[in-house]
Amino acid sequence: MDVKYDLNSYVRVLKLASTPSWEEFSQVSKIAGAGIFLVGFLGFVIFAVMSFLPGGV
Repeated sequence: MDVKYDLNSYVRVLKLASTPSWEEFSQVSKIAGAGIFLVGFLGFVIFAVMSFLPGGV
């Protein structure tokens, strides 16, 4: 394990990284929010179906 080599690669990646623009941040936030909503809605639908089936939760 070469610690000096690892640290140099981490520093190189951090130098290449940049702060996203507002448009990019907004787009990523919308997509992540839609994904969270979709997973929550799917969980709710599964729960509702299991509640109405005989012998469900």
